[in-house]
Amino acid sequence: MDSDDTAPRAPGNRAVALGVLAATAAVLLVQAASGTGSRLVLLLVFLPALLAGLGTVAQTVAVSAWVTGVIAVHSFLVPPGDLPARVGTLLGVVAAEAAVIGLCARRVRRERQLSRLRQSAVALQRQLLRPLPVATADLRLDGLYRPVEQDALIGGDLYDVAATPHGTRVLVGDVQGKGLPAIGAGFAVLSAFREAAFREARLAAVADALEAAVERHNAYAVQSGEQERFVTATVLCVRGGPDGDGHGGPDGDGRDGDGRDGDGRVTEVRAVNCGHLSPYLLHPDGRVEPVALDAGLPLGLASLAAPAGAPRPVRRFALPGDGVLVLLTDGITEAQDASGAFYPVEQALADLAALPAEALPEALDRRARHWSGGHSRDDVTVLALRRAPDPGSGAARTPSAPRPVPSAP
Repeated sequence: MDSDDTAPRAPGNRAVALGVLAATAAVLLVQAASGTGSRLVLLLVFLPALLAGLGTVAQTVAVSAWVTGVIAVHSFLVPPGDLPARVGTLLGVVAAEAAVIGLCARRVRRERQLSRLRQSAVALQRQLLRPLPVATADLRLDGLYRPVEQDALIGGDLYDVAATPHGTRVLVGDVQGKGLPAIGAGFAVLSAFREAAFREARLAAVADALEAAVERHNAYAVQSGEQERFVTATVLCVRGGPDGDGHGGPDGDGRDGDGRDGDGRVTEVRAVNCGHLSPYLLHPDGRVEPVALDAGLPLGLASLAAPAGAPRPVRRFALPGDGVLVLLTDGITEAQDASGAFYPVEQALADLAALPAEALPEALDRRARHWSGGHSRDDVTVLALRRAPDPGSGAARTPSAPRPVPSAP
């Protein structure tokens, strides 16, 4: 993000000059029309004070000099008052304007510091979380990421995509806690995923690598007196291709369907769940199907499993050609209305089935915020995963049965 996007914009010099001239003329006209000895001209000292909160230091200095000059000329041309009183008034005006200039300089300096910090946060976010959408040979991923803390760019939710020789690996997760304190554990998981996604042929081995990363992070946290954390996550592998290319692999377990489309392409999804919310499969006809995954233990808690060291189960299912796999964190599912009712995610997805996949995450989040009255309880991540278009087609998802999208309740 450029500095022009993060730093507040000061009013233009032309606008400032016209505004100051208009205010000066208005005050002098009212002073002349009053026919009294009141010193209404002293009201002009508020102009630099107002500008100090919006404009640049140079603009504030220029307006302060103008106001001081107008008051000086008016004081000597329009009695009453003896010379000491006039000089005292001018000294008071100069002191006030000097204080205003100092406050303006301090404000500008703090804004520049905040701008640099925000640019650093943006750079950190780009290293931790990939900009969306992401397209690989196997899939296209659209999504939305919104931390719960105001003005924060990074929170406790995490996601990543890696196009590997084993297929496209996708990670979505949620660190225990929320906001900035959860970043450390999230960074450990993301770093481990980016290495293991390429190194490990088995998806379960990728999950094991994430488990080891969280355990190491918690060991360091204990040494430094910080809180141990667990991480819920779902790790997926999407692989498609001509008949047979998407099948098989070292991960064994049951799978639903054969994943074939009418064009002979196969899109298979393998998933390992680590205590995270199960995804939803949005079919082309608008049906919403919760994908049944083994619940699993969150990352960092595998030592509680019996027997210890048992491999995490891998689930396989087919992704229809025009289907969309929706991955969520609990910032969506735990949105509550005034009565305490949770947001009906499955019904909301059915209502939004006519939307293109790239618009689905934002629409779902917008409805959840409307449901909760605009009060977010946790970080929000919504990912919409669909099969990559056929080579050379450039086609995007087009619903087979469009219908009007109802407005938010």
